[in-house]
Amino acid sequence: MTIPVRLSAIGLPVLLLSSWAQASFIDEMSSSLEFKNYYIQRDYLDTSGQTERAEWAQGFLLRLESGFTDGPVGFGVDTLGMYGLKLDSSPSRSNTGLLHREDEPAPGAPRYARRAEDDYAKFGIAAKMRVANSELRYGDLEPALPTLRPNTSRLFPQTFRGFNVTSNDIDDLELTAGLLTRTRQRDATDYEDLSINRKSGAYRAVDSQRFQFAGGDYRLSNRTRLGYHFAQLENVYHQHYLGVSHSLNLGEGRFGMDLRYFSSDESGAAMAGEVDNRAASSRLRYRLNGHVWSGGYQEQFGSTPFTYVNGTTVYLFSQMQFSNFTETGQRVWHARYDYDFTDAGIPGLTFTARYTTGDNATVAGYVGEGREWERDLDVEYILQSGPLKGLSLRWRNAVRRANFSSNIDENRLLIGYVLPL
Repeated sequence: MTIPVRLSAIGLPVLLLSSWAQASFIDEMSSSLEFKNYYIQRDYLDTSGQTERAEWAQGFLLRLESGFTDGPVGFGVDTLGMYGLKLDSSPSRSNTGLLHREDEPAPGAPRYARRAEDDYAKFGIAAKMRVANSELRYGDLEPALPTLRPNTSRLFPQTFRGFNVTSNDIDDLELTAGLLTRTRQRDATDYEDLSINRKSGAYRAVDSQRFQFAGGDYRLSNRTRLGYHFAQLENVYHQHYLGVSHSLNLGEGRFGMDLRYFSSDESGAAMAGEVDNRAASSRLRYRLNGHVWSGGYQEQFGSTPFTYVNGTTVYLFSQMQFSNFTETGQRVWHARYDYDFTDAGIPGLTFTARYTTGDNATVAGYVGEGREWERDLDVEYILQSGPLKGLSLRWRNAVRRANFSSNIDENRLLIGYVLPL
């Protein structure tokens, strides 16, 4: 049987920390076991290849995060064990991102028809050190940067290997810097080199083992924040980010404004080819009781598409369930509505509707003006009481239409529960 062996990825963190049970950092340890039951069904409406992807899986995530040892320099360790179990899949419907797949299809089968493994497991560990209000982490990381957003939209998060330093020693200022050398995709068990997202072939397929980053976020006041970050995928591209957010009371509600700007160029040997991109993304939002209305405009400038590490998402307001609207020269309008039903007497129930449309895109391999739109719906209910308090039920629906790629209809059903240990 494979399950006992696979489950060692969850049991190992317990054994590691139990061996240090007398250490003082155990006093501040936090731990949780997360259950994810996930179903994804996606239809490709106008393609001669794979017309459907549909899989159902169960995931278990065990997180153990220690405190720090006593003294001016404290040490600790964080671990993450992940185990995924196939509930339903077939080679012709695989590749939803939920399950790890075999490397090759069966003889005579099309390339996309690769069988999903019955189960898979992975384990991550990061050592950490704290001095005053600064922390150094080394090992398996889940950084959340404007220049690097790990993909967390499936059973397991995308992770990276490397180190990062975060400092909060200066009031209202958070500084961060680090180096990442490898990534493990959300449905993979092994680490691989870093690469740029090719954007339909606009960039060449190349690998890199150094993603360097540094930046800071400053809280000018309780209502205003400023940010600057720099990142470089060695010999591929470098990127600058500037961001500002501001909010104020307006009538009975609260008004907010967010601006994000990226500037990217080729770096070093420029192995992926020319990089020439500027991206400006804006959002206005207004919150009144349980309602939030938001929307804005975004545009890509330059002769190439937006640049980001393959497998990640983008820190732009155009990031949707399927598309991120980052083609060369693309102009984008986006709108969103959120409602919390607490004011209607149903605490725990939330609803989100999003719509994004883009035109004027230059897409590699397509002749003419690229146009696309996407509409997403999201309904979630979290149980507020009882023995299963905290259990979440979520439905996500996306409809995407484009003249330069396949039209897509997608549904996702997710049942989640986090058990604090």
